[in-house]
Amino acid sequence: MQYTVNGESHDTAPITVAELVASITPAASGVAVAVNGDVVPRSAWDRPIAAGDAIDVLTAVQGG
Repeated sequence: MQYTVNGESHDTAPITVAELVASITPAASGVAVAVNGDVVPRSAWDRPIAAGDAIDVLTAVQGG
């Protein structure tokens, strides 16, 4: 199954949004996800990623 994460193409077995986020960052908070331009609340991260989805994973960074 192919999908895009932060502009990079990926080809893996089916996974959920939560599994994808866990594979990208160990952060337990400060993470936002959008799928096809729609923000996905953390309560919906158990949704599966579909072929062709464009996913953006953003993490908060401290600093100034």
